[in-house]
Amino acid sequence: HVLPLIMGDAVKAIQSFDRHMPQEVPRVALVDTFTDEVEESLSVAQALRERLRGVRLDTPEERGGVTAELVKEVRARLDQAGFRHVEIFVSGGFDAGRIREFTAAETPVDGYAVGSYISSTPPNDFTADIHEIDGRPVAKRGRIPGVTLNPRLDRIM
Repeated sequence: HVLPLIMGDAVKAIQSFDRHMPQEVPRVALVDTFTDEVEESLSVAQALRERLRGVRLDTPEERGGVTAELVKEVRARLDQAGFRHVEIFVSGGFDAGRIREFTAAETPVDGYAVGSYISSTPPNDFTADIHEIDGRPVAKRGRIPGVTLNPRLDRIM
C-alpha cells in the first residue's frame, strides 16, 4: 500500500508504475487503499485499459477482509465494464484451508498471495502499514492513521 499512500491515489500510483517500469513487468494494481474495491478496480482499469494485467484485493479484517462475495462482485463489475482480461489476485490471511473454501465457492481468483503461510513453520503474522508520511497522518482504509504509541518501542527519529 506504500505507493498509493505516498501518491495519494491508486490511479496515480499505477500510472506512475506504468510510466517508469519496463513493459514486460506486469501491471497489477492494489485496489483497496482509499475507496471501495470495485470503484478502485474500475478506475485503474479505465486508466490503463489493456496494459492492466490485474488487480489485487488485500482488504483488512477491519473492513471485512477479502471475501468470496467481494471477489465475485469485482469480477462481475469488471466484466460488465469490458475488462474481462483483468485478472484478480487476493492476499491477506490466505492459507491452504481458505484457498480450498474459495475454490469450493467457485470464486473467480487468478492468484493467491500466501505471505506468512508459505513456510512449514508457524507464521509470525504482522503488517508493516504506513500510518504517517512527512508528519501527516495517513493510512489505508480500515486502519487508523497517525503514529501508534507503544511503550515497548523507542522512537529513533
